[in-house]
Amino acid sequence: MAQFGRTTEKPGINWERAFDLYVNAIACDNELLWVQATTKLAKLSKHAPEDLIARTIPVLVELLRGIPSTDLSPSIQEAAAHCLKCVACRGEGRLAVLIGESGAIPSLLSLLLHADGSLRRVLLKCLRNSVTFAAHNREIVVRHGGLEIILNLLNTCSDDLKRYLLEILSALALLREVRRTILISRGVCFLVEAARRGSMVSRCRAAQAIGLLGLVKRARRTLVDSGTFSVLLELLQVGDTSTKVVAANALGVISSHVDYIRPLASAGAIPLYADLLQGTDPMGKEIAEDVFCILAVVEENGVAIVEHLVRILRGDSAEAKAAAADVLWDLAGYKHLPSVVRNSGAIPILVQLLEDQNIDVREKVSGAITQLSYNEADRAALANSGAIPRLVDMLQDESEEMRDNAAEALVNFSEDPSLGDRISDVLNSPSFQNMQERLTQIRASDAYLAASLRHMNTEQLTMDPAALI
Repeated sequence: MAQFGRTTEKPGINWERAFDLYVNAIACDNELLWVQATTKLAKLSKHAPEDLIARTIPVLVELLRGIPSTDLSPSIQEAAAHCLKCVACRGEGRLAVLIGESGAIPSLLSLLLHADGSLRRVLLKCLRNSVTFAAHNREIVVRHGGLEIILNLLNTCSDDLKRYLLEILSALALLREVRRTILISRGVCFLVEAARRGSMVSRCRAAQAIGLLGLVKRARRTLVDSGTFSVLLELLQVGDTSTKVVAANALGVISSHVDYIRPLASAGAIPLYADLLQGTDPMGKEIAEDVFCILAVVEENGVAIVEHLVRILRGDSAEAKAAAADVLWDLAGYKHLPSVVRNSGAIPILVQLLEDQNIDVREKVSGAITQLSYNEADRAALANSGAIPRLVDMLQDESEEMRDNAAEALVNFSEDPSLGDRISDVLNSPSFQNMQERLTQIRASDAYLAASLRHMNTEQLTMDPAALI
């Protein structure tokens, strides 16, 4: 045993020899030696070869399953659980999978039912690592009644153990059946707490589970009442990039219900999504754009959002400016927001950005200007800001999207009695004429569809599609 202990301090350890020493120590009829050897194995596991550590797992599981025979038995189980906890972190999840396949999890859960003190703490840490590093182990825990055990312990345990229970719950909650049970058993408050406490990895998992649970309409009210907004907004502030994206997406899912649009904005979401829009993560930008389009359904939210977008458009980041222009492109189509965009001072900035060096900025800006050109007052503001000559020049651009956007906007200008004479020079342009013809066809199609719907009766609108087959 002494030789086994000394090998942990020497570089160039003979790992096979060390493994044999451990097996021999466990073969002795000396439970104190078992505890000492297993404790030293836990230290060695940080450096030992993966294949050798894998061979110790069955031995450790047997120690965990041992029937208490002396006062030392809990110490042996504690040492085995501690060692398995250390092993689970190794091998990028492969060793955690082996721990699950070895049957360790039912033993951990069985011990957890009656353990207390330091043994309970170590068992929870071992279980946490097992479900963190191996997704399949989560299913094993649930299958053996682990979810009920965790939820019961959350209701009764001391605060110093709660972190481990919440980290286990955040991993289990990635399973659909677990989320369903959490909702039915009124355990949503624990999931929300898991997003507030623990490691950032665990909090991110909890936020992801909250977003998935938010897809269920009847769960949204419970989530909101449990303080989800404040927890996820905190993650948007303090989380790393991936955590911010997950939290932002979860908030977006919940805010898609009209009842929660105002509360989310009032909680301070808009500036945080503006920060996300200026970030480097493409998915984060996309989520921020989508959430802004939801929140802007309420006019006062739209005012605040547009103010942030104008600030971003004045900045130096081409990616952020393109994203902001893309949001304005969408918001310009909201019937209650054209005056908001116009009064924000965005139009002169957009016109200037038509000459930006970045093609993505120019394309998104040209789309926003095209959408604005459908409104009479915005057309006048665009014309006064010098948009028309720039749009005329864009008819020769290499980008087909920009040529189309410019032609569509110019068609709208040509139909304005007060501005039509200012674009007479482009009336014979092929791009202009093609777009004019396309818009005429689209409008005719829209008018025909509207007329057809007016002539349909209630019975036709509610008819079962299967009856038409």
